[in-house]
Amino acid sequence: MAIERYNPRETEPKWQARWAEDQVFETKDDAAGEKYYVLEMFPYPSGRIHMGHVRNYAMGDVVARYKRARGFNVLHPMGWDAFGMPAENAAIQNKVHPKEWTYQNIDTMRRQLKSMGLSLDWSREFATCDVEYYQRQQHLFLDFLEKGLVYRRESKVNWDPIDQTVLANEQVIDGRGWRSGALVEQRELTQWFFRITDFSEDLLTALDGLDRWPEKVRTMQKNWIGKSEGLVIRWEIDPATAPAGATELEVYTTRPDTLFGASFMAISPDHPLARQAAASNPELEAFCEECRRAGTSLAALETAEKKGFPTGIHVKHPFDASWTLPVYVANFVLMDYGTGAIFGCPSGDQRDLDFANRYGLPVTPVVMPKDADAASFQITETAYTGEGVMINSCFLDGMTPDEAFEEVAQRLAEREINGRPQAERKLNYRLRDWGISRQRYWGCPIPVIHCEACGVVPVPKADLPVQLPDDINFDKPGNPLDRHPTWRHVSCPQCGADARRETDTMDTFVDSSWYFARFTAPRADAPTEPQTANAWLPVDQYIGGIEHAILHLLYSRFFTRAMKATGHLDLDEPFKGLFTQGMVVHETYKGEAGWVAPADVRIEDVEGSRRATHLETGEALTIGSIEKMSKSKKNVVDPDDIIASFGADTARFFMLSDSPPERDVIWTESGVEGAHRFVQRVWRLVQESAPALSGIAPTAGASGPALEVSRAAHKALKAVGEDLERLSFNKAVARIYELTNALSVPLQSVAKGGAEPEMLAACREAVEILVHLIAPMTPHLAEECWSALGNDGMVSMAAWPDFDPALVVEDEILLPVQINGKKRGDLTIAREASQDDVKAAVLALDFVQAAMAGNEPRKIIIVPQRIVNVVV
Repeated sequence: MAIERYNPRETEPKWQARWAEDQVFETKDDAAGEKYYVLEMFPYPSGRIHMGHVRNYAMGDVVARYKRARGFNVLHPMGWDAFGMPAENAAIQNKVHPKEWTYQNIDTMRRQLKSMGLSLDWSREFATCDVEYYQRQQHLFLDFLEKGLVYRRESKVNWDPIDQTVLANEQVIDGRGWRSGALVEQRELTQWFFRITDFSEDLLTALDGLDRWPEKVRTMQKNWIGKSEGLVIRWEIDPATAPAGATELEVYTTRPDTLFGASFMAISPDHPLARQAAASNPELEAFCEECRRAGTSLAALETAEKKGFPTGIHVKHPFDASWTLPVYVANFVLMDYGTGAIFGCPSGDQRDLDFANRYGLPVTPVVMPKDADAASFQITETAYTGEGVMINSCFLDGMTPDEAFEEVAQRLAEREINGRPQAERKLNYRLRDWGISRQRYWGCPIPVIHCEACGVVPVPKADLPVQLPDDINFDKPGNPLDRHPTWRHVSCPQCGADARRETDTMDTFVDSSWYFARFTAPRADAPTEPQTANAWLPVDQYIGGIEHAILHLLYSRFFTRAMKATGHLDLDEPFKGLFTQGMVVHETYKGEAGWVAPADVRIEDVEGSRRATHLETGEALTIGSIEKMSKSKKNVVDPDDIIASFGADTARFFMLSDSPPERDVIWTESGVEGAHRFVQRVWRLVQESAPALSGIAPTAGASGPALEVSRAAHKALKAVGEDLERLSFNKAVARIYELTNALSVPLQSVAKGGAEPEMLAACREAVEILVHLIAPMTPHLAEECWSALGNDGMVSMAAWPDFDPALVVEDEILLPVQINGKKRGDLTIAREASQDDVKAAVLALDFVQAAMAGNEPRKIIIVPQRIVNVVV
């Protein structure tokens, strides 16, 4: 009988239609089995999915399918993070409404995701720009407002004059807006804030309980929250240099032990003292303005050149009134952190040392290693930040830094300045309240009304949603809601007078901070059905990129707590398990005209070296570095092209097999072709052997070759299950390859006919196990194989088989063999072999005999079931 090649173009749409028709993946809240909620970070509908999406969603799908097979009631939903500036930019550039652009993209990307064969519950789908979704978000806002978790205040913001909106610090790059490239301005605007700082300590301490989160993510969150214990020290301003009314400068420090190494003070350009000094100094004012234009993110501050400008103000040292220090305005001090002022100790801080060296300020070492010589210890180009003992610090000399901290704290607490202690202990957090106001159209409207008589009035819940108007235009820069002829005009709900709507919309991080809860009851009238949400949450396995390790996760953790405070949930943490996958990367190719897409490149091996040429022009191309797929470098592979050429199963299998999931995966044509060959090989083995195995009851082999087939299958079954539990997809794939190799000869023999009943039964069981193992990864192929074997129903609905413990016991072990302490090879031997048997087997090894050169070994050291060392 002729064996047909596996045809994904026919097979994949067929099974996708069957799954949809039978509603295989639609979750019932009351279905049998323990709940399991797996969720991948939902995508922004930018237009088309990319290979990063393929990898992310393939991983989540494997988990969902595996857990479903293990008997769990699995929730695996999909939605769209659909508000944001890109839609407004597209509206301006393409003369299309943001809603139209967004929903067209959703339609395209939904089709692409469905073509991947993902086991998603599409009945729960929503987009955050759906009125039904953002109405419930407005409901949450009003509940937060009532609970005191929302407030409004004047705030300094980064203002993009082109996009006409507020930018977060991280969106300011080299003083310019991240999208428009315009020089950013500093403005004072009235903004809405969430009180995330009310939960600073809880958000911090709870991280220790998230033991299924990557340690690096927990560390990033701890650093962002930034808890520190220190002193607020009041430095007396030298009256001869003080601006009118200024008497002291408050500084928060975590290192009061280094006070005797202080050589300057640095204040933010927005510090009141800086503003006073700049009022009469145009050069200082110009410097302050330059600082305000620069990026204020931590990354920008770390990499920016450290600059300062002397104010002419001096302060007195707390322990020596005759010792004064100059006060600089510095570009690396932010008003939002601490008190907006620091004292610089150059010997113990590299940033301070760079600053001091630049401006010729003194550098006095105050901490040295315990074994160093105080008389000769110096700091010149590198600050000393290690442990040690205090030097050059008067009464602190000889103490440890911790002892010196306590001594300084006690002495300054007993002194007074302007009627208050000169120092007070303080816990400080770097975390700041979350400003959510954005001056743009395509976002969730903030549901408040401004009335001249009544002030800020919440929109009554009965009047929700506050719906975005469709009749807007982007002919002018700025927020179209501000100039809409009717939308912003409304009657006050309290007094009935003419009033106006809030025209700011919410930060899109708000939309993604509670969507996981909405998925549990996406059609509920309230934001959640608390009983249902509490039953499904927390998310058991959350999967997404490391780029969201701080803000999205932190905001979601805050939202869960805020929703608990307002009665919508009864839990604190939204995500029990978190996995951050690596990126998909590809070689880059460049010709004289610029970057060239991989689809336009021919790669050839010429005399042992790889060469690239342009397919159409024949031009020789330069093969560049391997980088994240990006449109700018054109090293992008279109998932549609791969699925059309090889099928979704091949794309999924390659993404899961090539490297550990937390690392980047390098996309190569050879790797994809290898995955495709494997798909074809499995299909060929199953199709060839299926006629002989039809009607055979699957059982384990009792002895001989049949038993070996069963052992291989059950060992793979056990190992793959363990790998999938650990999300070690690449290891699971490797074991599937091993099992396929082990079954190749037996199945080919079965296909030829004449196999013993015992072997037929063992092969039938083993090939069914193989189909189960590939089902989470290559689901279409698995269904086709399952059907070819004559099974009823679908493998997607079949239970995961149990391995036989008796068949997975390792009868043999692998012992490393050393010669004179260096490993030279391995010995495979029975686990229960005696020491004499081990010794004889070792001496028979070729590399041992070669090392002995005909002599007897001086000694053979055997560590049972661990290692053998031959001394020659």
